[in-house]
Order: sequence, then structure tokens, then C-alpha cells
Amino acid sequence: MFKQVLPALLLVAASASVRAGDEPVQHLRHFLAHAHTLQAEFSQVLVDEKGGTDRRSNGVFYLERPGKFRWDYQKPYHQEIVSSGGKVWFYDVDLEQVTAKRLNAAIGSTPALLLSGEVPLETNFSIEKQALDEGLYWIKLVPKAEDSGFKYVLLGLEGDKLAGMELSDNFGQLTRIYFDKVKTGLKLDPALFEFKPPAGVDVFEEK
Repeated sequence: MFKQVLPALLLVAASASVRAGDEPVQHLRHFLAHAHTLQAEFSQVLVDEKGGTDRRSNGVFYLERPGKFRWDYQKPYHQEIVSSGGKVWFYDVDLEQVTAKRLNAAIGSTPALLLSGEVPLETNFSIEKQALDEGLYWIKLVPKAEDSGFKYVLLGLEGDKLAGMELSDNFGQLTRIYFDKVKTGLKLDPALFEFKPPAGVDVFEEK
């Protein structure tokens, strides 16, 4: 999906601003306004500063706006990331460890927060349209706060459907996420967005 798209996108002038005629931004707004629920399979890969790929993983993503999402990593390790009770919970099943972060502090760890409706995009980010490439509309979100923990997020839309994301952190690492079998408008089980640390696990909760 991404192929050589991302290097080319980064060459696009970063001065592009949000205007009524910016078609990629219109597609993003349409997606956010109409995708009240979403279910998709995903694959994720980390890219180091030398361009090497590492730590491939995959699973299922659920979203219910406003404010609810769940990442279930299934391979090669089992991890659950759930937005619940005003926090984001990271449960590493193999390590028997749970970490809870405040919503605003968790964006760099889970870019799904950008889709949840909990973070006002135009208040917290500069929104820049990118090139239309291989049928995908690309939008770049650059955090306005210097202590955000990451440099930017790219969102790729195929029409009005989410197709991919990329997050660049402050350590030179890229996280690329590819979505497949995207379904919107489903009735999702409320239990997907509930989380209670299992008995016996270590819990680290940020205040």
C-alpha cells in the first residue's frame, strides 16, 4: 500500500493549510463525521531510522465514537489497548502487566486517539493535505505542542475509508499501520470498550 508513497509525501510543501477546497481534508472530515463505529483488521510494522523494518504484528481494531477504541494485537504477541474510563489501558498479556495513561499523554503510544473524537484535531494539530497517490488521500497532522512525544501522523484514506496510518516519534522511528476489511456502521458489543485489570497482574497507573 505504502510502497514509495511516504518518502514522496514528505517532499510535498509543508506550508499547505486547511481550506474549504482541500479534498483530502474534506475526506477526513467526512470519515470522522460518519464513521461512528468501525472494525478492521490491521498489520503494523516498525521502521528504524536506517529504513530497516522490525517487529511486525497484526490484530483487530475497533472504534466507537466518541471516545472508545480497542486494539487487539494477536501476533506475534498478545496485547490489548483499550480506551476506558477517561484513560488508555495497555495490557501485555504475556508479561502480565497493565499500564494506564491519561488520554492526552497516550497519543504517542496509540494514534487511534486521533480518530476517537477525544482529541480536537484542529485545536491540537496543524492539518496539512498531502498528495493524492495510488488512489489514497493523505493528510498530515503535526502537533502544535512541543512536548507531544511525536513529530507527525499521516492518515491515508481510500475514498472515505481509513486505509493506513504512519506515526513518526521523536527518536527517529516510524510506526506504519495498514488496515484491511474495514467495516463501518456496525453495532459493536459494549464489552469491547470496558477494561478491568485482571487479578494478579502488575498495574502501573500514571496520575
